[in-house]
Amino acid sequence: MDVSAINGTASSNTTASKNAADTQDRFLKLLVAQMNNQDPLNPMDNAQVTSQMAQIQQVTSLSTLDTSIKNLGLQLGQMQAMQSISLVGREVSVPGNSLQVVNGVAGASYELDGAAQTVKLEILGPAGNVIDTQQLGAQGSGRQTFTWTANNLVPEGTEVKYRITAANGTKAVDATLYAHDKVNAVYSENGSLKLNLERLGPVDYSAVSSVN
Repeated sequence: MDVSAINGTASSNTTASKNAADTQDRFLKLLVAQMNNQDPLNPMDNAQVTSQMAQIQQVTSLSTLDTSIKNLGLQLGQMQAMQSISLVGREVSVPGNSLQVVNGVAGASYELDGAAQTVKLEILGPAGNVIDTQQLGAQGSGRQTFTWTANNLVPEGTEVKYRITAANGTKAVDATLYAHDKVNAVYSENGSLKLNLERLGPVDYSAVSSVN
């Protein structure tokens, strides 16, 4: 646990409380001065005093709430960073359509927006041409995975891309494509948590859809 971060949060809470107290103290002093210097023939009524007290209470509460939300966001960010460290060395899914042939095979996943009667997988070579086609049959909505056997169509280690075409009768079914890659490192950049993937390079932590 990062002790300095905890100390920083505690310090922020103390500062917020002090600022709120100072604001309230200044208001009360102004209110007392206003009452002392009011026109005796036209004094402030109780409704005016109550209204002004309610306003300062509201401002103080909002200031404290804003600080609490910021501190909560900081703590959540620290928890997210700690959790992301456990991803190093593991394979994750991120949006994309790239594949790499390893030991003669390559795999990835996709998500169908609805059930499909026909699903076609097309493998695209380095030049963008279709080098293989497979009919995957009928599939339900949701996440699907596949493994493609290269059969010497491309050399070992080659990176290719894939395309999914799905339909339910004459109606096309949208598919979201995901690439699988291994996490090599986790780091922060401009306040944003990043993962460095083995093939795909830097991606936002929020882009990870699943851990495989």
